Amino acid sequence: MIITTTPNIEGKRIVKYLGVVTGEAIIGANFVKDIFASIRDIVGGRAGSYEEGLREAKNIALTEIQQNARNLGANAIVGIDLDFETIGGSGSMLMVSASGTAVIIED
Repeated sequence: MIITTTPNIEGKRIVKYLGVVTGEAIIGANFVKDIFASIRDIVGGRAGSYEEGLREAKNIALTEIQQNARNLGANAIVGIDLDFETIGGSGSMLMVSASGTAVIIED
């Protein structure tokens, strides 16, 4: 399946629009990650554990959006948008949502 953030796919013609599809993932930040991230904030550097969590959540959301598109009979998704939000009382959880338009393109 071709997925893209652009509204079309170069060299391909969209023959049918099937509708908007979405995928979501929510991850919690545990206290061990928080401690190491706090240390990183003080001494500098990247928070690798948070970055890995973000990558995992993004991959889950993209996998889910592709499955939802396949269920509609699509072979591509155009116009994908990824959003990242903190949720929960203390912002202790991160939500990644993906949305796009499921389409059928000519082969």
